[in-house]
Amino acid sequence: MNRTLNLLYSLLFGSLLLVLCLWSLRAVFGFSSASETSVLDGKMAQAFEKHYDAEFPVKQLGTNLWALASLTLFGEGRQGVVIGQDGWLFSDEEFKPASKPDQLQDNWQLVNAVRAEFERRGVTLVLALLPAKARLYPEHLDDERPALAQQSLYPKVLDMMRQAGLNGPDLLPALQQAKVQEPVFLRTDSHWTPFGAEVAARSLAEHLARQDIWQHGDQAFVTEAVASREHKGDLLSFLPLEPYFADLQPPAERLLPRLTRAAEGPEASAEDALFADAQPSIALVGTSYSANPNWNFAGALKQALGSDLLNYAEEGKGPLVPMLNLLRQGDKELAGLRLVIWEFPERYLMLPSDLSGFDAAWLAQLHNGVEPVSRALHTATSTSTEPVLQF
Repeated sequence: MNRTLNLLYSLLFGSLLLVLCLWSLRAVFGFSSASETSVLDGKMAQAFEKHYDAEFPVKQLGTNLWALASLTLFGEGRQGVVIGQDGWLFSDEEFKPASKPDQLQDNWQLVNAVRAEFERRGVTLVLALLPAKARLYPEHLDDERPALAQQSLYPKVLDMMRQAGLNGPDLLPALQQAKVQEPVFLRTDSHWTPFGAEVAARSLAEHLARQDIWQHGDQAFVTEAVASREHKGDLLSFLPLEPYFADLQPPAERLLPRLTRAAEGPEASAEDALFADAQPSIALVGTSYSANPNWNFAGALKQALGSDLLNYAEEGKGPLVPMLNLLRQGDKELAGLRLVIWEFPERYLMLPSDLSGFDAAWLAQLHNGVEPVSRALHTATSTSTEPVLQF
């Protein structure tokens, strides 16, 4: 009897292995690589291993099953997401306290150093502090709530701005009022909607006019809606239920992109032609909120300000690294600027930034307010042996 059971077990196990091997052959036959991929240096083998690992059916099934268990048993996704009510997802960066107690102070010291550097250059820096999604939509949170430090962060930073003499609008009231009309943040994404970006741009332009920092310019822009499409939010990647349990994911949402362009024909003025070849004197710096064309924040700002601008925002690097990248361009890049708008999501003030790509001596000069900072770039090298400063 035992011999029969062992034989049956072996046959079942062997059959399972055979089925899986045959199933995984799809990954073998579906593999292709770039023509320049070399076999001799092992790059071809690495490419095949990566492709096979990604296509292996059991891995996908196991990933989906684990996500299903976490969701059904604990109501949780992977680290990186907080699951709210009504299909709303939030970045867990808006909920956790800082990884070290002085992270906010360290980041703020660098913000102040940037402010002082632009002040020395005669350039006005305006900080566009973006309220967190969880702050704007607390009604869609479940049991989990942001840490107390996160809850008090936005008003605290506004007060720090006033004390430091750093200009910037309070965007929270405008966004709270606008969300009654339509969503200002995407339900399954960490970013705002094109409508939310437009509301922030208008509120920012109104603040600049009230403060007599920048009055509406003479350039005309037109914003048009592009065909809507289904949008898969970036927070869904922390809830990997596709393809086997895709029906358990939050429902799909529609994105209505917008495109802003310079006005043509009767809407364009004579001044538009004059400014067409002029170098913009406004720069926008920030995160994917500004860099990603899906949200059209740069376009909405152009229209709200009546002025063209240079967009130095970058995706996936936070707000500090793109700003430092702009500053180290030197005098030639910064010479014509009069106004720099720094788009800065509040949660990034509680997060560390990877500044290892910057020369330590240059960062020290910026941090200590040594003039002129840009000259350090001519002597700094990317292979500096000095320790990298952490802010």
